[in-house]
Parts: sequence; C-alpha cells; structure tokens
Amino acid sequence: MPEVTPGVARSILLLSGALFLFVLLDATAKHLGQTYPVPMLVWARYAVHFVLMMVFLAPSMRMRLVNTRRPSRQIIRAVCLLGTTFFGMAALARMPLAETTAIVFAAPLIVTLLARPLLGEQIGWIRWGAVIVGFVGVLLIARPGSGLVTDGVLFALAAALSYAVYQILTKQLAPTESPVTMLFYTALVGTLAMSLLLPWIWGGPTPDLIDGLMIASLGLYGGLGHFLLIRAFSGAPASVLSPILYMQLIWATLVGWLAFGHLPDGLALAGILTIGGAGAMIALDSRKPATGPRHKV
Repeated sequence: MPEVTPGVARSILLLSGALFLFVLLDATAKHLGQTYPVPMLVWARYAVHFVLMMVFLAPSMRMRLVNTRRPSRQIIRAVCLLGTTFFGMAALARMPLAETTAIVFAAPLIVTLLARPLLGEQIGWIRWGAVIVGFVGVLLIARPGSGLVTDGVLFALAAALSYAVYQILTKQLAPTESPVTMLFYTALVGTLAMSLLLPWIWGGPTPDLIDGLMIASLGLYGGLGHFLLIRAFSGAPASVLSPILYMQLIWATLVGWLAFGHLPDGLALAGILTIGGAGAMIALDSRKPATGPRHKV
C-alpha cells in the first residue's frame, strides 16, 4: 500500500470535499425538483459550470481549453455525463436521496461487465463475484414493497448506465487528454444541448432570491466538485482513492436523514452497504497489475 505522504493526505481531503459537494448537489436538486422542471435544473447546472470556467480558466488557458485529439469522443463522453445528470435528477425528484445514490453507484459494476468487450480487460473471479453481490444490493433496494416508484428506479438505473459509459470513456481519454479540457467539454456540451431546449424546458414558478441562488449553486457544486476530483486524482494513485469514493453513500444517507427526514429501512440499508462493499471490492482488486491484453487508446 502506498505511503500516506502529505500529498496523498491532501488528495484524500480534496476527494472528500468533492464527494460532499456532489451530495449537496443531489440534495439541492432533489429539493428544487419538487417545484421546478428537472430539465431546467439540468440546464442551470451546466450553464453556471460553463460560465465559471469561462471566467476563471479561459483567460489564461485560451485555446488550450478546447484543444483535443479526440473531439468526437470528448463530445460523446460529455453527453453521457449529461445523461447521468438528467436521469439522476429525475430519479431524485421521485425517490429518497440515499437509495437513488446507491443505485447510481452500481455504475462500477456495469463498468466491470463492459470492461472486457470495450477495454480488453481480463476480469477475475473476485470482480465477477462483486458484480453479483452488488446487483443483489440493487434488488434489496428496489424490491417489491420497498415503496420506491418504478419510474424512479428506472431513471436511477439509466443514470448508472450513462455514468458507466462515461467512466469507460474517461479511462480511454485520460492518457492523452488534459483533465481540465475534459471538464470543459462536459460543461460546453451540456450547456449547448440544454440551451437549445430551453424554450421548451423552462417552467415552474418564477424563482425567488433564495431559490435562484439554490438553482445557481447546482453549477457551483458540480463544477467545483469535479475540479477537486481532478486535483485529488492528480496527486495520489487511483488505487488509493477509489475505495474512498464510497464515502458518498454514507453522506447521502446522512444528508437524506437531516434534510428530508428519510432513513432507509433495514433491507434498503443492507442493499446500500452491499453495493458499497461490492464497489470497494472492485476498486481494491483493481490495484493488482492487469495480466490480460488492453486496447491501446
């Protein structure tokens, strides 16, 4: 296990901050989704993120912000994150925070299933076992009689699938592309796509000052969270940080209780812990050197 140097400790703190911002993003979107159309909230999340990058990074980086060797793959990756945001917010408007977060966190299980055909990775029995265990966790959460609505579960699963493809494309792009450029493309594509739809998705009551600030905060939480995430993974090995990602499940459960008065029942809590444990197993097993062929990207 790598030594916990000051740099690694700093990366752990940065990652912890990023995960907390993502929970705040989800909780704020859930609250606002009871009043405003989800597509409008998605537009705000990306538009504010885009404006922040244009104000703080564009003057110094200029064309380096958009220079890429693989523009088409950057766009597809950005569309996948846009899908994750849309489906995730739609699920949050219908389901509790903790359960929605846990189902979306099934994404690493889907990545494992897709890793062999898309990345050429050999998947050992530990990861296959983790995938089976993880999907049992999903069934515990979304079981009949759980009280969760069907369309909410389907939206959460769609978010997990979109996020899985996003993660795979990130792995393919990371060796040759700037992380800041990848972050900018997600903001750019999300803003352009949702702005084209704005005349049809704008609705709900006129936001007052508090709601307006909360809507703007979606982009702040998302943009700053992803920036901290990039800084964290640039300062420490992914094998050290990946298991820590599952802290988000704990915080989502805590914030869901404090902000919305909801605690998962026993079986749902078991499912959340099962998904978290399965994802951590995959992350820990990923520390082993790959023995199979990998596609060059």
